[in-house]
Amino acid sequence: MRRIQVGMIGFGTVGTGVARLLTENREIISSRIGAELVLKHVADLDIERDRGVVLAPGVLTTDAQKVVTDPDVDIVVELIGGDTVAKALTLSAIENGKHVVTANKALLAGSGLDIFTAARTHKVDIGFEASVAGCIPIIKSIKESLAANRIYSVSGILNGTCNYILSKITSEGSTFTEALKNAQDNGYAEADPTLDIEGIDASHKLAILTALAYGMTINLEDIYVEGISGIAQEDIRFAEQLGYRVKLLAISKHVGDGVEARVHPTMIHADNLFASVNDSVNAVNVNGDAVGDMFFVGRGAGMMPTAGAVVSDLIDISRNILSCTSQRVPLLSFQDGHIKTIPVIPMDRIMSRYYFRFTVVDRPGVLSTISGILGNMGISIKSVQQAEGDGDGPVPIVMVTGPAMESDVKKAVAEINRLTITDGNAVIIRIGEDAGH
Repeated sequence: MRRIQVGMIGFGTVGTGVARLLTENREIISSRIGAELVLKHVADLDIERDRGVVLAPGVLTTDAQKVVTDPDVDIVVELIGGDTVAKALTLSAIENGKHVVTANKALLAGSGLDIFTAARTHKVDIGFEASVAGCIPIIKSIKESLAANRIYSVSGILNGTCNYILSKITSEGSTFTEALKNAQDNGYAEADPTLDIEGIDASHKLAILTALAYGMTINLEDIYVEGISGIAQEDIRFAEQLGYRVKLLAISKHVGDGVEARVHPTMIHADNLFASVNDSVNAVNVNGDAVGDMFFVGRGAGMMPTAGAVVSDLIDISRNILSCTSQRVPLLSFQDGHIKTIPVIPMDRIMSRYYFRFTVVDRPGVLSTISGILGNMGISIKSVQQAEGDGDGPVPIVMVTGPAMESDVKKAVAEINRLTITDGNAVIIRIGEDAGH
């Protein structure tokens, strides 16, 4: 049986999972490929720590260059993350004629043009299923299963850390700080959780999905990004009273000649499919002209779910190697000449419904003053909740609006925030109407 040699860079959590699958599931993988996948090199800075996986003698190395230059290596798996060393090693592997599998969404979102251009030049494959939504086969589905469709929208819960935190606040009444600490204690959040809780990780994944869905160049810098660090327990409680749940959604829509691409906390109705996706689970909704809505759910992170996506790419590329072909499926779903630069619509031009929470002094006329400012900007109010106060301290006023332009909302809220009757800045959460139904 033919042996296909694999070199892996990075022996952390996911790398350990990949090694486990390639060793423990060797027979079933071989029976599906018709060849044996063999780990020839595993490079990491720490090769002394026991990962619980038995590798053949001489496989472990601290020399990553050895992996990307060895002429016997057919496929390089990059699992170190980041957009510096990982980029250099990935480009070196491609230039040496190696196919590449990566879980590195930051690399592809930030340097995808360089990576995919090099891959086309050297006629090698890039597998990146594990870069978005863990074990959910969303990339393969868009590139292959949905290839006959004109895709109108792709939206999803793409960050398990944020979903875990929001689920804890909703189900247990935790504060944001308590829920974040719980996520860190359970391994769902890093010691520095900024990339997750500020929406940056989700924006990397959305940049990749928009490129695949609409045949556009990867555009990360124009995606609007807002995280969950400003979401208070109070807002979760009010959302429940209104019949909503709060989720960090990554939303993209192909609208006319442009694309909406945004990541932000979103209130969705309790009967929306996304509302039932809890803990660290991810979900993606794709809307196409032939299939309508398709909803994908699965583990978005973790050792084995992500490793399963990596090995799936290894199997696909191995089949291409055996049939002496590459790029049978276009790297970015569309043929090169049909990938266009499609502008991302500025956030100020987005229409949405909104949830506002204003903290105000408890005296007559406050509500009419705020309503008047909103009305002057053409923002209609659909519902109002005002807590009873004792006349001494500030009280919250919660409003839900009809559809309004983001730019008008910003102007109105800025004016309200400057009033002497308000205490601190208003909380604004957009309300989602369609994704996930």
